[in-house]
Amino acid sequence: MRTFLLALAFAASCLPASAEEVVLGLSSDTVSINTNFDGSEILIFGAVKRDAPIPSEPRLQVIVTVAGPSETKTIRRKEKRFGIWVNTDAVEIDSAPSFYAISTSTLLGLSLSQTEDVRHRISIPRAIRSIDAPAGITDSEAFTDALIRIKSKSNQYQLNEGKVSVDEETLFRTSIALPAALTEGDYQTRIFLTRGGAVVAQYETSIYVRKVGMERWLFTLSRERAFLYGLLSLAIAIAAGWGASAVFGLFRR
Repeated sequence: MRTFLLALAFAASCLPASAEEVVLGLSSDTVSINTNFDGSEILIFGAVKRDAPIPSEPRLQVIVTVAGPSETKTIRRKEKRFGIWVNTDAVEIDSAPSFYAISTSTLLGLSLSQTEDVRHRISIPRAIRSIDAPAGITDSEAFTDALIRIKSKSNQYQLNEGKVSVDEETLFRTSIALPAALTEGDYQTRIFLTRGGAVVAQYETSIYVRKVGMERWLFTLSRERAFLYGLLSLAIAIAAGWGASAVFGLFRR
């Protein structure tokens, strides 16, 4: 791996550039989901190519983000009334990434200014868009915070500060842990180079997550042959119930 990183650095020094740019590598650009899938890890590494000496100050920082396909979410607020927890207010979030991870070379607040965060939508709250709150709800941010809290507990949203290693302001590497519950689709991967909180260069690519084997067959069947999929599910449920009943019958004897 270190030999490959050195090769990236050599290639960066040979290529013309207007300022600082990214030469990127991925350990894999495809993640396959099968019946035994329990998560994966993607290694992201690269180098910075430049046509001038490295500035002494401010130091180069690297931010890496990986975003899964967007989805619509309805977040409900529960309140205890007459001793019973009931749903009260609800807010619909039109576009929230199904998975979102940020890895940085230092604290995110030191790597990125608020202005640049608004422009590039890098932080987790900025990655969530289009919150449709009813007129009577004045604290819609609380619903966004609730979504982030729920997703963070299941490792679907990650903030990994200080997890990007940067060598000589030229080579960088990090790893992103992908949980077992992944949505199929393209996972947009972005790399930002920043100095003094300002983005000086960025690069985008994609990691494709797909179902394979039995998972792919069942997924396709549920979408293209819904009636047949329903009959198959019913047959499996009946067989499982009959099998469990037969096993318990043997134990009773």
